Amino acid sequence: MKRLANSAAFVAALTLVAAGSTPASAAIQCRNGAQLVAGSYISTPYCEDKLLADVAREYGFKVSFAEIRNNPNAKRNVCVYVGRDIRVQENCLTANPTGRRGF
Repeated sequence: MKRLANSAAFVAALTLVAAGSTPASAAIQCRNGAQLVAGSYISTPYCEDKLLADVAREYGFKVSFAEIRNNPNAKRNVCVYVGRDIRVQENCLTANPTGRRGF
């Protein structure tokens, strides 16, 4: 019985060590509107919205990434002003398909 308890403790300790030695990189990594997936960067709506929030802040808008991501009207309003920027032009076409003048 004592040997079984020792082996269970050993397995538990080994599991903790193995879990602690691997880096926790669960966060989504974005670069210029593209997401790192399996070693390659691909364009995703999540990272495009993150880039839109960053570009909007460069233009002086006080808007957060969560606001852009969760509120389509906030995204549309930001795109009216910064939608011509080449970095976010394609993303803004999906938010505001009629262009800068139409809502």
